[in-house]
Amino acid sequence: MRLILLSSIIPCVLLLSSCSGVYYGAMEKVGFHKRDIMITRVKKARSSEQKAKEVFNSALDEFSAVTGFKGGNLEKQYRRVNKAYLSAEKQAAEVKARHDDVENVSKALFKEWKKEIKQYENVEFKAESSRQLKAAQERYTRLMAAMRRAEKSLDPVLRKFRDHNLFLKHNLNARAIASLEGQVKTTRIEVDRLIREMEAAIAEADTFIKQLEQP
Repeated sequence: MRLILLSSIIPCVLLLSSCSGVYYGAMEKVGFHKRDIMITRVKKARSSEQKAKEVFNSALDEFSAVTGFKGGNLEKQYRRVNKAYLSAEKQAAEVKARHDDVENVSKALFKEWKKEIKQYENVEFKAESSRQLKAAQERYTRLMAAMRRAEKSLDPVLRKFRDHNLFLKHNLNARAIASLEGQVKTTRIEVDRLIREMEAAIAEADTFIKQLEQP
């Protein structure tokens, strides 16, 4: 069974790798090299992190607002909360995907860079290129570490949002809603942490882009 599973997974991995290679090759033919793609993807990841801050904070506001609900259409209030939760879930998935995109192109870039260094005949050029590669890899390591830390901060908040959302779905009454107030306050601590991690990742991305775009 294990061998069957592996035999089905390996072709998929190879196909994805091949697709990436074809994509990068096609982009280079029209003047967009891996370095350019990396910068673009880091910028997109940064934008996604910025949006995540806003979406998660807005979702928390919706959960907080419903705990103070005094009367009216409870079903309507739940729909608003559910919409906010689904938006947070979607944005979390986008952040993770953007981070994976950055990692993918970075691995391809550094692999190509190492290969091309071996082609130098000029010793000084080879040494300088090796130095630049090492510096770029160190910057990338800091960037990816910050991105993955920010990414990990999403799941605890999403789990809390999901619990709040399900509780509201199954208990659409004023007493149950009021009982969520303490839980929402605890969730706010997690959201504040998430925002700090996102801001740290955004700052690291700004530094990375600035250094990579230097002539």
